[in-house]
Amino acid sequence: MRSNKVKDRITTGKTIVNAWLAIPSSYSAEGMGQAGFHSVTVDMQHGMLGFSDALHMLQAISATPATPLVRVPELNKASIMRLLDAGAYGIICPMISTADDARALVAACRYPPIGERSFGPARGLLYGGLDYVAKANDVIMAIPMIETLDGVENIDEILDVTGIDMIYIGPNDLAFSMEGSLEFPRSESEAAISFILERAQNKGCPTGIFCSDVGEAKRRVEQGFNLVTPGNDFNNLIQSSVSAVRGVLGAYTDSSGLSNDGY
Repeated sequence: MRSNKVKDRITTGKTIVNAWLAIPSSYSAEGMGQAGFHSVTVDMQHGMLGFSDALHMLQAISATPATPLVRVPELNKASIMRLLDAGAYGIICPMISTADDARALVAACRYPPIGERSFGPARGLLYGGLDYVAKANDVIMAIPMIETLDGVENIDEILDVTGIDMIYIGPNDLAFSMEGSLEFPRSESEAAISFILERAQNKGCPTGIFCSDVGEAKRRVEQGFNLVTPGNDFNNLIQSSVSAVRGVLGAYTDSSGLSNDGY
């Protein structure tokens, strides 16, 4: 079976830089996959795309060295299984707040007898190889997002769930949940992020986090995170475009209030 670059780099202790796609374009997905990212995540929760878009984007990523991941909209077994059949090598699932949530995610990502994934690998077999079914349970990643106060409080129980491959933190929803605002400083949610990281490291579980930009991504790597996402494609496009306009005009140009905080 084709290897999972995210897992390979975790094993060797190397940092993973993950791209995040909100724009429904196979063209840009292919470009991002060729840009040097180790993994590329198709965002079906807040991205402006549906299953058909995701399928085409996964196909495009397959032509690149990057490992294809998907953030699903919700904890839904049927949609998770379908996206794995479409060729996703890992599922990032939002709003995982309890051990039962985490167990349901793992069950949807694993074939029996470990899980409840239905047989029908479809494009997964084309991308993964003829031994896909035999090896998928070891290669596919189940990645819960911790982004609620309940998720923080239940982190030890979530980490104890067999089959969790990585914990991924959503810092903005976590700030909303704990502080009711996205404003800085975020003392409570930052303390929670450090707590989650510590608990995961103590249990040998890799960690990932969404970052607003490259600067934050570098800080999170120094903090100890294994995987960082330096913004999404849309925000990076807008920020680059604003920078280009400012560069030409040589003066401040209104960026229409678009946030660079990401999610």
